[in-house]
Amino acid sequence: MKQTIIDSHVHFWDLASLSYDWLVEFPAINRPFLPPDLTTQAGQVQLEGLVFVQADCRPEQGLAEVEWVTELAKTEPRIQAIVAFAPLEQGETVRTHLQTLAQNPLVKGVRRLIQSEGPGFSSQPDFVRGVQLLPEFNLSFDICLKHHQLGEVLQLVRQAPEVSFVLDHCGKPNIKMDLLDPWREHLQRLAAFPNVHGKISGLVTEADWQSWTGQQLRPYIDHVVACFGPERVMYGGDWPVSLLATTYQTWIETLTEATSGLSAEDQHRLFYQNAHQFYRMRD
Repeated sequence: MKQTIIDSHVHFWDLASLSYDWLVEFPAINRPFLPPDLTTQAGQVQLEGLVFVQADCRPEQGLAEVEWVTELAKTEPRIQAIVAFAPLEQGETVRTHLQTLAQNPLVKGVRRLIQSEGPGFSSQPDFVRGVQLLPEFNLSFDICLKHHQLGEVLQLVRQAPEVSFVLDHCGKPNIKMDLLDPWREHLQRLAAFPNVHGKISGLVTEADWQSWTGQQLRPYIDHVVACFGPERVMYGGDWPVSLLATTYQTWIETLTEATSGLSAEDQHRLFYQNAHQFYRMRD
């Protein structure tokens, strides 16, 4: 990968600083991961910019996570954007939390995980209201869910036309079972909203970790690009979660091969420009 890239989806964590209960289930990555680790594992990849996405520490530590990453950014200038946790289900009362986030110039967006919530979570009035508040604070929203929740999130997006959305991990299709439908239809309907973008990220961990192939991922990647178009897709590494199934360099090589039919201009959009614009990163 010779071109300079922005990774729109990376995580860092230090277990001595914050608590990540979910990591207990994944011993292979249940250890600290910091910027020097990414630099080592990325090798010759020309990483120019990084978007840190909240890593699901305990909810009460969400603001502390932002402070911790802000400190990291003082010695790692490639961290140019933070997508922070916010308890948006609190509705109007989340304003104080959002105001605190907005005071940090690195915070560009918010993510409240939907993937582990039950039916009705993303369409409940208080959550919808919390999302609707984000433009007041110039914050975007990262949608992180599983494929069977896409239909419901359409209701959320329809009620928040002023919000800039980006879909993480292509909506987590069930690649392991080679399921394409109804994911394809739901993705097409979601992409029809002009304020929704898509991250091509996290696909390898939705496939069989040991036996996935680039050919198996190709129909999913092709559909995302077809639905959103080259102007609204961005590369995401999902490191270090991706290490459960691949290396940093292998994922980039896989995506580069899958999108080799794009023009040089559109490849630049995918790997650099779109993330730069969406997260309002510095030049």
